Order: sequence, then C-alpha cells, then structure tokens
Amino acid sequence: MPIPPKLTAQQRAAALAKSTASRQVRAAVKARVKLGELSLSAVFDLAQNDEAIAKMRVAELLESFAGVGKIRALAMLERLQISQTRRIQGLGVAQRQNLLKEFPDRVAAAQRGKLIVLSGPGGVGKSTVAKALRETGEFWVSVSATTRIARHNEVDGVDYFFYSDEEFDSAVKSALFLEWAEFAGNRYGTPRKPVEDALRDGKSVLLEIEIAGAKQVKESAPEAILIFLQPPSWEELVSRLEGRGTDSPERRAARLALAQEELAQVGIFDHSLVNERVEEVVASLIGLLNNR
Repeated sequence: MPIPPKLTAQQRAAALAKSTASRQVRAAVKARVKLGELSLSAVFDLAQNDEAIAKMRVAELLESFAGVGKIRALAMLERLQISQTRRIQGLGVAQRQNLLKEFPDRVAAAQRGKLIVLSGPGGVGKSTVAKALRETGEFWVSVSATTRIARHNEVDGVDYFFYSDEEFDSAVKSALFLEWAEFAGNRYGTPRKPVEDALRDGKSVLLEIEIAGAKQVKESAPEAILIFLQPPSWEELVSRLEGRGTDSPERRAARLALAQEELAQVGIFDHSLVNERVEEVVASLIGLLNNR
C-alpha cells in the first residue's frame, strides 16, 4: 500500500477549505433542485465546468428532486444499471440519456433567462446603469431590499424595498433572499422569488448589488454572469463620492477606503466595464446578453 503524502499544516488547511467549499456548492445545487429552480440537464451542464458538482454522487442528486427520496432514487439507479456510488462525472452517455428521460425539463433551457450581476465600488454609477437598463426593456431589473433610510427622491418598491431591521431579520431567517450583505452600516438583500419567477419566464435578470452579494450569487448560481463596473479613473471616483450631498465627511472617507478594497476584487468577475458613458455600458451589457 502506498504511503500517503505528508502534508504541511498549510496544505491541510487548504485541503479542508476546498472540501468545505465543495460541500457548500453541492448543498446549494441540491437546494435549487428541490425548489424546482434547476433541472437535471441544467445540473449536468454546470458539472462540465464545476469540479465540485461533477464529483457529486448521482444518488445524492436524484434524492433532491421533489417526490423522489432516497429509496426511490436507489431503486431507479438499480433499474437503470447505474452504480449507487457513481458520480456525475463518471456517467456514460447512455446513462445520462436514460436519466434525462426520467427527469425531462419542464422548461427548455433556451427559454430560461440569463442572470447578470452588476457590481463595483460605491459611487461608480451602478444604480444609474440599472435604471437605464430597465428603461430599455431588455432586462428585468431586480429591486433590492435595504435597511437604510430612503433618500428624498427614492420611492419604496421602485428604487428599493425599505425594510426595518426586524423585517430584514425575518426575511434572512426565512431564506427569502437570494443574497444579502452589509455595506456602509446598512444591509441590502435580493428577494429570491421574483428573480426565480422572472428567469423561469425566460426573462434575463439584472441584479445590481454589492460585491459581497455578487460572490454569494456566484456560489449558489454558478451560471450567473458577473460584471464589474469600474470608474474611468480613481480621481473620477473620488470626485463622485465627495460630491454626494447625502454623506457626512466621515462616511465619505469610509466609502473611499472601502472603494480601494473593492477595486482590487475585479479579478473574481467574468467581465469588466469602464463607466465613462452610461449609454456605452448599457450597449455593452445588451450585447453581452445577446452573445451568450
């Protein structure tokens, strides 16, 4: 028997972190399958580019479908002559086809809309771009919930859903958010049901959210396309933030410090766009939508 390699403490920690992340990805996929948000063919598609999903046991996946359960899943595998320990990546072509016959898509993949996530540092113009996109009719733009106080020109249900801290706590506890994060002392979240309803109806959805929330969406929905909106220059971003009349000097300083950290995270995004002119950003996003 070969002697297992000796790992350093750092290597063991990295392996443990990878294992934990993989379990979280698989748990998120199974939860979406259970809710009817992912079909079997969609999971197979995701497995082509995600090792964590590819290594999921087929039996574990089938159990997640409504009305199946462990006993029925194992009986189905036995009937289709698929090992109970088989993982998705080990399925043969015929085995995949037989499984897809058992779980036909309710909605054709081509009909499901695309999920676009727009993020970037505060003051870069995300809200302005989202508003312009909503007016084009090309995207269904999600309205976020927030605990911050509404500004004088904001309308509840149009710009944001304004929640009390107690209402937000209740929504988090009930898993009503696709993602949520704290930013500049307030919490922001994306109501889950309207987004999933729009995607199932074939509408392409835009989420205009903070970077922490974008990371959460990518973990639970790997097919999401993450867009990072950048300012033309650091000086321009400073000018925009300092020009806000709604922030105190202390808040502006905190926003600038946070913006420096956020700009360094551009590498985790699928695409990056510079916001010199809103019309150009909108055109680029529509072009991306039509080309993917």
